Amino acid sequence: MPNYSRQRESIRNFLAGRRDHPTAETIYQNIRQEYPSISLGTVYRNLTLLSELGEIQKISAGSGPERFDPNTAPHYHFICTHCGGVSDLKMGSLDHINILAGQDFDGEIAGHSAYFYGTCAGCRSAGRTMTEDRAADRTDTGQRGPKSIP
Repeated sequence: MPNYSRQRESIRNFLAGRRDHPTAETIYQNIRQEYPSISLGTVYRNLTLLSELGEIQKISAGSGPERFDPNTAPHYHFICTHCGGVSDLKMGSLDHINILAGQDFDGEIAGHSAYFYGTCAGCRSAGRTMTEDRAADRTDTGQRGPKSIP
C-alpha cells in the first residue's frame, strides 16, 4: 500500500460521487485550487495509481483523453460521438458474451469491456444526428467511435 498523500486524497475526494467522468485536465484544474503547486504530471501519476489499486476506473475509448470514473462496480459506458461526453448506462450484465466469445477460442476468457457510441440527449436536442456521424465516417480514416473526446 502506498504512503498517504494529501494530494491523492484530494483527487479521490474530487472524484467521489461524480458521474461526469472527468478528464485528468479537468481534475487538475480543480485540484489546483487547493494545491496551486500541483503539476499535471502528479495528477496523472495519482490517477494511474488509484486505477491500479482498483479505487477508480480509467476509461480509454476513442482518440480523446482518458476519463476517470469513481464507480468501480461492473457497468457500461455510453460515449457521445459529437461532444465526447461519457455517461453510465443503466442496463443488465452482458457476461453471457464471455461464453459466446470462448466457444471457438482455445484460451480462457476472463472478462470483457464494451463501450456504446451514439448521440447523447443534449446533442440530439441541439439537432446533431447519427446521420452526420455516418457521413463523417465515410470521409475519415475509417476508425469507428468518437473523433475526439474533450
